[in-house]
Amino acid sequence: VEEQRARWERKRSRTAKELLETEHKYLEQLDLVVTFFVTILKAKGTLKPAVLETIFGPLESIYSASHVLSLHLERGNLGPGLENFCQNLELYGHYAENLEQANKTLKEQLRKNKSFRRFKKLQETRPQFQGRKLEDLLPLPLQRLHQYKHFLRDLLENTSPDSAEYQKLAKAVKSVSEVSRWVQDIIHKRENSLQLLRVQKLLKGQKTQLLTPGRWYIREGWLLVVPSKGEELKRRMFFLFSDIFIATKPCHPLHPLSSNKLACQAVYPLHQCVVDKVFGHTQSRGGLLSLSFPHKTLLLMSGDQQDINDWYRSLTTAVR
Repeated sequence: VEEQRARWERKRSRTAKELLETEHKYLEQLDLVVTFFVTILKAKGTLKPAVLETIFGPLESIYSASHVLSLHLERGNLGPGLENFCQNLELYGHYAENLEQANKTLKEQLRKNKSFRRFKKLQETRPQFQGRKLEDLLPLPLQRLHQYKHFLRDLLENTSPDSAEYQKLAKAVKSVSEVSRWVQDIIHKRENSLQLLRVQKLLKGQKTQLLTPGRWYIREGWLLVVPSKGEELKRRMFFLFSDIFIATKPCHPLHPLSSNKLACQAVYPLHQCVVDKVFGHTQSRGGLLSLSFPHKTLLLMSGDQQDINDWYRSLTTAVR
């Protein structure tokens, strides 16, 4: 038991030391943004207060919370320090929610506001920035949140359950995990929106509206459609979403406006779809899938075994 305790203590001390060292580095980087951008921009009035707020969000408050945490860590007050810090964790969620708009506004100001463009360039040439751009520093809080999660878990694993700090650490791990999930959710939703937008732009015309709340992009790829009457196979591009399956074909290469687009041929709702693997169960080459809808049956083929298996899995999951 004594050996185990000593081992825990060694690992715990190492993690606490690493947490403090990385916190100092993180604070230095945040300080660059707060000192050379936020504070000076506020004093100079180069940006309107609302624009400044949109670009930097709650960054100053995040900086203050980390500064207090590092003081606690320096004194070895791990439990109280983390307890206090967890009260400010929501700032990270709000920061994540704001980040997309922040990047958009930053690009807009760089395009329109000549004095801000000059100011940004000048600040980034300072030696403290070591060639980093403001755009490289803005995502730092979200990267740090991810690190906190791992540090706190390590600390908890190497703390004796009957010690006074164990409960405080367990609470901190729970809080960081919850905010981390919140941030991941925001990131997934944003990535999904970008995928929906990308596919929407690929489709010719506006007849098929993809940007529906609650719709998730799953996958896309080329498959061969096996016709019912002995005609030749047709190569088509398919898009699978959480609620629909779309068949498309390339527009004519000489079309003046849509040569690089896809024409939507059919939209199949998935709520009444039945998926079957006709062949492709063995290690043969490729396979054939059957998709049965109320008024139509689709036979889809691929020469790649792995591809057909992946499609089968994705389709059955989406239908379920």
